[in-house]
Amino acid sequence: MIAAKAEPSSMSSPKHHITFFRQSGWMMLATTLGGAMMYACHMPASRMPKEEYGAFTTLLYVIGQMGIPAVGLQGVFMQQAAAALNPEHERELAGVMRGVLRGTFLLWLIMAAAVFLLRDQIGHALGISNPAALWIAVLTGLVFLWRPVVLGVLQGRQNFLWCGWTAILEGAVRLGGVFLIVGLLKGYAAGALTAVLAGSCATLMIGGWFSRDCFRGEAVPMIWPAWLARVVPLTLGLGVSTFMLGADMIFVRHFFPPAQTGYYAAAGIIGRAVFYFTAPLTAVMFPKVARSTALGEESNALKLTLVLTALAGGGAAFMCTLFPSLPLRVVYDKSFLEIASPLVPWFTWCMLPLTLSTVLINNLMARSRFAAVPWLLAVALGYGLTLYFRHDTFKTVIQTIGTFGLVLFAVCVWFSFHKTKPRISSPVV
Repeated sequence: MIAAKAEPSSMSSPKHHITFFRQSGWMMLATTLGGAMMYACHMPASRMPKEEYGAFTTLLYVIGQMGIPAVGLQGVFMQQAAAALNPEHERELAGVMRGVLRGTFLLWLIMAAAVFLLRDQIGHALGISNPAALWIAVLTGLVFLWRPVVLGVLQGRQNFLWCGWTAILEGAVRLGGVFLIVGLLKGYAAGALTAVLAGSCATLMIGGWFSRDCFRGEAVPMIWPAWLARVVPLTLGLGVSTFMLGADMIFVRHFFPPAQTGYYAAAGIIGRAVFYFTAPLTAVMFPKVARSTALGEESNALKLTLVLTALAGGGAAFMCTLFPSLPLRVVYDKSFLEIASPLVPWFTWCMLPLTLSTVLINNLMARSRFAAVPWLLAVALGYGLTLYFRHDTFKTVIQTIGTFGLVLFAVCVWFSFHKTKPRISSPVV
């Protein structure tokens, strides 16, 4: 195997606490660097007309929604790669990986055909003036479907060194592309999305290289019914976070004047930074929980991740409350400062419950506790319907995010920590 496997010893030992903090620290550093470069992309991007900048950010979240069918894939491959303890398991992993890449390509073809048939309606609803931007977003969607497969293997094998480097390199390629295409060549949304595509392709190639053993040698044929029974609830559970993270921007773009959506997008970028800043902790936690579950061991990974996420996320939200204009001044021009006080603190605090919920959802899915999935979906459905019918102001939309984030957190806490009492059978007389 290419990446060394972690030793199957308990995560509750002091040695593994140190390992967890070291790996989490590296992932947070790498993701912070990558995220900072992705955030810096908005410096030249925000110089576009406000309606073009709004279109760019909206299509970023559309790409994220296109990737929802593959959200569970990263978790599944993390689980399977973490539990691949012998050559037979490795052959099963290779067979599943090859089959899923083919299957997701067919799924993407169906989505691309649907976009082609509805291209005029989609362009009108999202205010997209250049059709090329939509098609670049569709092509990027294919990369977003494939990327979780190779990254899941990378994380499952606990190759956190290159998990971190993929984040850094993706940010560097995206930043360089946006500065070149938008900053120097004066491109608009389509040009900025081309840079996003290039950065995503870099991540895909790195992950593919470190999982290249799965493309060679023998592979156990994939059994689709059994695999789908496992991946569908995982995809639905993890997809709830992805949907709630980005759906608001799509609704805002549809219901508000295009020129105003650029301001909301700027506040959203800062608010969602709380989520992305703490995501590396969850990325380290998931394979450790999956592996400890496979080995029947105890693990403190959830408690450590939840505490660190609350401290880091709460600290970031507190700083944005004290200095709401500071993150805007770093990237945006003065025209964006009018939304600092009314929107930025609200956005950061309302994103915190969703961020904590994501930690708990990943723990539930890593342990295959799928009983929570219908309830998670009910929260997401209520969230979408509320956004559709209740969107009077930007603040109303943000408060909806916070309200349903709290509801989601309560559901996650119940299923994570509620202990079901064992059923006592009657004695046989």
